[in-house]
Amino acid sequence: MHKNRSFWFPIFFCSIVFFDIEALHIPLGSKLSVAEHDCWISPNGNFAFGFFNRSDQPNQYGVGIRFNSMLVPSTEQAHVWAAGAHVSVGYNSSVHLTEAGDLILFDSSKGAIVWSSNTHNSSVASASLGDDGNLVLLNAHQDVVWQSFATPSDTLLPGQNLTSLLMLRAASRNYVSSSYSLSMDTSGQLQLRWETNVTYWKTETAALKPILAAVFTKEGAFQLLDTRLRPVWSRFGDDHNDSSVSFRFLRLDADGNLRMYSWATYSKSWRKVWQALENQCDVFATCGSSGVCVLTPWGNTTCECPFGSNSNSNLSCLAPYNQTCSSGSTMVTLKHTFLYGIYPPEDSITRCSIEQCWNSCLQDPRCTSVTVTNDGKARCTMKRTRFITGYQHPSLRSTSSIKVCLDPVAALPRNVSASSPSSASSPSSASSLLKQLSKLRMSSAVGLALGTLVAFLVFQIGVFLYFLKRRKATKNSGAAWYSCQNSIGLFSLSYSELKDVTSNFKHQLGLNLCKGALPTNQLVAVKELKSDAGCGENIGEKQFRSWISVLGGIHHKNLVKLEGYCCNSGQRFLIYEFLKNSSVDKWLQDAKLSRRLTWRKRMEICVGVARALAYLHSECREFVSHGNLKWENVVLNEELEAKVTEFGLMRFSSNVIQNSQEAEVDVASFGEMIVIMVSGHQGEADACSRAYKEWVEGCAARVVDSRIGGKFDVEEVERMLRVAFWCIQPDAGLRPMMGEVLKALEGILSIDPPPPPYRFLEPLEESDAIQEVCSYE
Repeated sequence: MHKNRSFWFPIFFCSIVFFDIEALHIPLGSKLSVAEHDCWISPNGNFAFGFFNRSDQPNQYGVGIRFNSMLVPSTEQAHVWAAGAHVSVGYNSSVHLTEAGDLILFDSSKGAIVWSSNTHNSSVASASLGDDGNLVLLNAHQDVVWQSFATPSDTLLPGQNLTSLLMLRAASRNYVSSSYSLSMDTSGQLQLRWETNVTYWKTETAALKPILAAVFTKEGAFQLLDTRLRPVWSRFGDDHNDSSVSFRFLRLDADGNLRMYSWATYSKSWRKVWQALENQCDVFATCGSSGVCVLTPWGNTTCECPFGSNSNSNLSCLAPYNQTCSSGSTMVTLKHTFLYGIYPPEDSITRCSIEQCWNSCLQDPRCTSVTVTNDGKARCTMKRTRFITGYQHPSLRSTSSIKVCLDPVAALPRNVSASSPSSASSPSSASSLLKQLSKLRMSSAVGLALGTLVAFLVFQIGVFLYFLKRRKATKNSGAAWYSCQNSIGLFSLSYSELKDVTSNFKHQLGLNLCKGALPTNQLVAVKELKSDAGCGENIGEKQFRSWISVLGGIHHKNLVKLEGYCCNSGQRFLIYEFLKNSSVDKWLQDAKLSRRLTWRKRMEICVGVARALAYLHSECREFVSHGNLKWENVVLNEELEAKVTEFGLMRFSSNVIQNSQEAEVDVASFGEMIVIMVSGHQGEADACSRAYKEWVEGCAARVVDSRIGGKFDVEEVERMLRVAFWCIQPDAGLRPMMGEVLKALEGILSIDPPPPPYRFLEPLEESDAIQEVCSYE
């Protein structure tokens, strides 16, 4: 269950640093450090800029702006802006206003600049923290060339505007990237979004003229203004126009709700005076994978799991449907409940009756649950993922059903009823269903016995005819196609048949990999699973066939298709589709081939691999990791599209690790692959650290493979490297999920500067790190 917090109050100590009282300008060369506990104060004393201790990250510090008034106790002095949002540094760190005009955050222990205003070419002459809480950099004419108001984190202060170019992003719970954001769309409407494709709150205006900006006023109003500065949409706090209120702010909280706060002098606390969504359960994915959101009578929200817990997963609440139900499946009803999938969040919506909706789910092997809205529109929302969340309330006119196996039926989720499609209009109770199932089993047992006998006789006859036909075909033609396909389309070969297909393993393609041709003239690649790699003879036949059935059901345009296998006499082989072009590592090594890998093609290849991994991690019926991801295991088809091969083989290893750890290993490997693709430095152990050193010094273009000939987009290089450095973070908890990586590579998800993934052997001198400037030819 998530416990949402409206505030996160950092420990923030500082001693005032005085400048000229008349101007209160901060001169070039000024410096603040964690160790000195110093900070810059606004003229009225209401705001301070300095370091604060991150309470959830011991000995880690951020730098930003917070309330500083003596009217607000130190424990309530909420921060309103942070440099780089999530960036944290160690104790031996400092923030500088350099002589070149950059405001930078420098971590001396890591020898790196982890955040910068990038204003060294803007003729900055000084800095100032205003009475409104806005930190500005000024030129000699006192013109603002940079300001914190123009780079908001999660908060708006009175007088601060939000335009279509800006965004509020909620503070992340794990300091990687929050899923919640507030932005303005192309029509000028404000919208709260989860990730990039789910809008769960939006302003609706009838304004015919373009929207200029959203503004938060000192009187406690949040408004949309047109080009003539007239409000066309407004929301007011409970204490609007109350002159006794000294301080206000508007924040997108970590739970995804937008709220307005005022300082209550009488209680010495921040008071919530408005929020965008009154019912927190209306915020998309409030409970994430922790269950269904339920609003209590006291107005609080809880996350309950009507599905029951899953001991085989590190996630606490998942749809329970098992794809291998031996006796069929049924639907269990959750009344007054709306469910939706979150990974991915797209649901299939059709118009049909409740009974048709249930039947569609029962007939679809990928369907895990459905929701029917009883509002006269007959909408059936079908979900095909086990990552399901939603909300429940007595006023909801919707009924949801989850798919469960018919056996065992004793452990039905609590507070639900089991229903069959035939009784859709009046769902039966769980006890009634148990009686029906008991009768069904008795009749099924008799039928099963007879069916088994008939099947046995048919099987014996079939075996006799098969061998008779095989002998005749072999005698007449000298060759035969001996394979038989299973239910998921895989064929199984004996070892002798495999030797025929591969001409006794004559055409080697690589380590334990050879080329073959089926009697249908289809080319295949045959991979032998060796016991010295933790596979092969040590794999039990039942375990091998079970996992092969999972891999055989995986189909994606960026994955090499598994065609068949051999499990015979302790020998294990996998048979893949054959692709004409070789693996990517050979293309990077070959001087002639590498020239065909243009910058655009390299971007497409990386995106293709990311799509494949995102599919394996979160869209398959069962989590699948790669475990040995490298460019050697990515091949190209005739159109030079990336196809990942040899995925899922770590399951055959004796050193199997948890799903979350497997995913983190894949993400780290993919980060290294991005750097190799960008730089072309195949096989160099320090390629990533060298690339990071160039990037942190502002020389990202130097990382790019010279064989591309300078034909690349610098912004895309920056995006690729940021993604890579997030992926290879030594703290696995900071690494993003592959779904986030894919969206970042596609440019639909913003990427904050990553924290340093390396501790350099020879830390850069501060002056060198600050002053060095790169030039690109």
